[in-house]
Amino acid sequence: MPQISIYHLEMTDRSQFNPKHQSNGLTLIEAKVKQYEFNRFLYQFVGAAWEWTDKLTWTDSQWQVYSEASNLYLYVGYVDGSPAGYFELQQQEDGNVEIMYFGLGQRFIGQGYGGYLLTKAIEHAWALPDTRRVWVHTCSLDHPSALQNYQARGFTLFRTDTETQTH
Repeated sequence: MPQISIYHLEMTDRSQFNPKHQSNGLTLIEAKVKQYEFNRFLYQFVGAAWEWTDKLTWTDSQWQVYSEASNLYLYVGYVDGSPAGYFELQQQEDGNVEIMYFGLGQRFIGQGYGGYLLTKAIEHAWALPDTRRVWVHTCSLDHPSALQNYQARGFTLFRTDTETQTH
């Protein structure tokens, strides 16, 4: 069975942040009206290419509880009117904000949007009240540039776990 590496990264001070300001035409909109169906669509739209499977068996009720929680924020990046990618921020205890999901749809990868979208995720995470730490995890199944993008924006690796792939 293949091994999967899971990388846990964090940013504990805004001074670590290295933003990428060039948007290449990507615009960002917060989805202020919470609709679990939209979160599920984006999860599948981005995650299909990277074997995101943890939520595929969720019921509508599970999606609704997760997506419509008051501490979850959804932002969608658009290019020429089409959804290009998204991120979800979850405000957690003790000043932690996790980038729960982050990514681009396949047609938008490799066009210079990832660094800008991640910049926006980090900016919005630090803008939430009482944020003291922004963190994220990715894995070896993700896009080959994912870990590099996180580190280029200022995240540091604090833990690596290994799991056996079961499917």
